Amino acid sequence: MNRVRVATILGILASPLVVAIPLSIENGQEAGMAMHEHLSGVSCDDVPPSEKRPDFGCFNVASEAGLQFPKQQVYWHIRTFENRAAADAAKSATGIVVEEDGRVWLSEFGSRDLIVKGGKAVAIIGPLQLPPAKSFTAVLSYAVMRPGDRSRVHTHPGPEGWYMIAGEQCLETPSGANRAKTSETMTVPPNVPMQLSITGTEVRKSLVVVIHDSSQARGIASQWSPPGACRQ
Repeated sequence: MNRVRVATILGILASPLVVAIPLSIENGQEAGMAMHEHLSGVSCDDVPPSEKRPDFGCFNVASEAGLQFPKQQVYWHIRTFENRAAADAAKSATGIVVEEDGRVWLSEFGSRDLIVKGGKAVAIIGPLQLPPAKSFTAVLSYAVMRPGDRSRVHTHPGPEGWYMIAGEQCLETPSGANRAKTSETMTVPPNVPMQLSITGTEVRKSLVVVIHDSSQARGIASQWSPPGACRQ
């Protein structure tokens, strides 16, 4: 084999390596976000304290049962506190304190003019329309999902509300698409078929509450087929 043929063969064998190595180094982080395996059929799950929580998903972090409300609508008041002790001291008997995303959050439920002392006011979300029920359970969840991730198609026997910590989301229901981004809020009435999609380019983080009839499960799968309004 002469020198020209050897040089040609070595050049052909080496050329893919020259292209592949710079691409994997320079674009590795971006490719990791763009090419991740999308989560689909996501539901909010209970994770035992002894288990490590996955990096992405929706997780039930606290609940309060036996709630009674004088009217068929309620507002979700969210405040942040410097530490857990201050939040615990400020909360009512039915308030919920959680530590997520590096902050201490207090959730209270009542009328729009409910007085919540201490901390920093973040949002008042509602009105959340309540179905007839003898008592209610409020389940607070924390969700971290990436663009392209989607929830399962489902319904809740009570209203659902969101506070957007970061990112963007689109909720599709038979009424169409409803969108929210960082620092915005969203609500949906009881018994509405829905699918949540994460949109935009950032990881989406949110606090989520479902206030449901205590005699029923928090959520159930739905046979409704979304026509794709969130993709438009």
